Amino acid sequence: MATATAVAFVVFSCKGKLSLAEKLDLSVTPVQTVRDMAIVQTENGQLRMRMEAPYMERYQTDTLEYEYFPEGISLYGYNGGLFLETTIVADNAVHRMSRVGDRKESWSAFGNVVIRNIVKEETMETDTLFWDRTAQEIYTDCYVRMYSPAGFLQGYGMRSDEMARDAVILRPFNSYGVVVRDSNEVRIDYINLIGPVPADSLKN
Repeated sequence: MATATAVAFVVFSCKGKLSLAEKLDLSVTPVQTVRDMAIVQTENGQLRMRMEAPYMERYQTDTLEYEYFPEGISLYGYNGGLFLETTIVADNAVHRMSRVGDRKESWSAFGNVVIRNIVKEETMETDTLFWDRTAQEIYTDCYVRMYSPAGFLQGYGMRSDEMARDAVILRPFNSYGVVVRDSNEVRIDYINLIGPVPADSLKN
């Protein structure tokens, strides 16, 4: 009789745990959390991209999987695996991946988004940025400020390749430019510590 009582207790206990699990809504409950996350992407053996985040939460539904970075994100893009060329930082970000069909993938960054192209000495500031990995493009329709050796630009909307090499503000206003520059100017890459580099050599 004592044995039968023990078996009945185990069955009841397991049923209670299963009922609790069935009530979980995975669309609002993370299936994974990661602290001090770091990802490296290479291409043909060369470093292409590096991503760092203090905290990540992964969510999953039947059709969508997404990663949320509530404490910010930092992206670093490398030129030929040798030198750091582009950085993007933001207060938070979301990485969405479709689980059906063609499995589309997209990134969105929000809050104090700063994009820097170190080679061109350009810095852009905006509130929202989208990254289309398939098209290798970054873009926004929000207000953007751009600082560069050529002057200051501001406006609404921006399109560029993902390395921010050819950024264009779509609807500029109240901007100004530097008309004359010294052709003998020397620029120094303090990030990569590659020393003094003639300005003309960085145009290629």
